[in-house]
Amino acid sequence: MLSLFSLAAGLLGLSTGAAAAPVSGFNFLTTSKGFSSPILSSSAGGKAVCISGNVAVKASALNTRLNVSNPPNQSASTEIVVEYFQANSALPSSANAGKATVSGTYNINAQLCYPVASTVSPSTIQFLTHGINFDKLYWDIPGLSYLDAAATAGYATFSFDRLGTGASDHPDPIQVVQSALQVEIAHQMIQSLRSGAVGGVAWQKVVGIGHSYGSIQTVGLAAQYPQDLDAIILQAFTMDGGNIPATIAAFNPTIASQNDFVRFGSLPSGYQVVNSAIGDQTAFYRYPNFSPSTFSYLDSKKQTFTIGDFFTLTNPVAPAPAFTGPVQVVNGQNDYIFCASDCGYPSDLGAQVLPALFPAAADGSRSCIIPGTGHGINAHTTAPQAYSQMLGFINSVGL
Repeated sequence: MLSLFSLAAGLLGLSTGAAAAPVSGFNFLTTSKGFSSPILSSSAGGKAVCISGNVAVKASALNTRLNVSNPPNQSASTEIVVEYFQANSALPSSANAGKATVSGTYNINAQLCYPVASTVSPSTIQFLTHGINFDKLYWDIPGLSYLDAAATAGYATFSFDRLGTGASDHPDPIQVVQSALQVEIAHQMIQSLRSGAVGGVAWQKVVGIGHSYGSIQTVGLAAQYPQDLDAIILQAFTMDGGNIPATIAAFNPTIASQNDFVRFGSLPSGYQVVNSAIGDQTAFYRYPNFSPSTFSYLDSKKQTFTIGDFFTLTNPVAPAPAFTGPVQVVNGQNDYIFCASDCGYPSDLGAQVLPALFPAAADGSRSCIIPGTGHGINAHTTAPQAYSQMLGFINSVGL
């Protein structure tokens, strides 16, 4: 009888050596628990075998009631940005009409991966939250896949498209898709991983890893639900938001349906994208340390953000005094968004995150700077240096 793994090996093109024994801890019937229409796949480099599909997440959050409407045209959309950042702007306060509870069940497209070569079932899972302009592809870029690196080190991973991105649901982009609900959805998925409701394994150890806006949400998890995560890695994040206005200017936010009708034509105008490859490079890359082919590929796969995200971007950032696990902050030396292109000036800006937000972080907490690297760390040729730092940190704290 052909085993499920033998069948998977044939479908995925796994090596004969890898197919000699089942992937430890992976069973299609068990691992696909909680996924609708699960699909068997592999990571970009074939180091991990994965289940992907939609996970129905029931979540409720106290969002911000925004006095903002879907813009009728691009001029009106651009004016929102102009007025938001003008001197002595009244828009941030006038748009805030208090709080409103938002509840629903949202389809979140996710991927759960196990290392192919491991002979021991992983005991720790990494929970990966991407930032703006990306979906979960950020963690599995061909030739630069973090999923491959994590699998090679023996770790399972859970990555997902945040609400309003990728193959996940795209509800109201102003009142629903906001940072508070994003945090709550992440919390509910972590609870489902810990209980075994998703993936069929009750994970005892969860490491939360975020990139940029995903790091903001990971900070929010630690502040609101300090027991969710055993350790945290924040990529592309500091306490310095001074360059965010320049970043939004570089984005030149464009109504997504007008920028790429084929991909986004069905979305309301509150869904936005970075307008051009030039803006993409300015905000996320450091020349020449990225492959032109990788840059073009990722620019063609750029993802949406919402007006709701924009108005509530940093709301989850708050001290997490009850979080006592270890924390690592990883920044590219030339991060444009959070460091104005120099994360070492006047000193390591990532190091400031630890006392500011994680006063009770465990011994072994640290920060590091990856040379010659922009905000989109995983898209650079220097990404393996970042992965080595990240995986070394996780191993060093016993996870």
